[in-house]
Amino acid sequence: MPAAISPEAIAATLQEQWSPRVVGEVDDAYVKVAKIKGVLAWHTHDDEDELFYVLRGALRIELENGAVELGEGQMWIVPKGVRHNPVAEHECLVLLIERKSTLHTGNIVTEKTRTITEQLRAMPSTAAGATET
Repeated sequence: MPAAISPEAIAATLQEQWSPRVVGEVDDAYVKVAKIKGVLAWHTHDDEDELFYVLRGALRIELENGAVELGEGQMWIVPKGVRHNPVAEHECLVLLIERKSTLHTGNIVTEKTRTITEQLRAMPSTAAGATET
């Protein structure tokens, strides 16, 4: 029987910061969750928009001309081609929606960059956060 999932519960079980995990697919997009704290890196996605939805905590998305502050339950879409840098002063849980072609850190590679293979790793069964429907 199909089961609902809790993106927040799944994100809370993640051990690594800045290591998104795919929890679903919608057409040509992945739905991902991540646990983040600190600074990722200034980067650009030349051909893809990137949706950030804050499940828990707060996130600042720095832009070249300012910043967008997001609290729990808020979202913002980074338009393709916009240079940005996600920053979380305290631990934050986020849900991301990105086209499957989106590279984790866009046009750069850092020690925090994760390949899509890494993002597709199976979640531990205890982390599913599933509820029967």
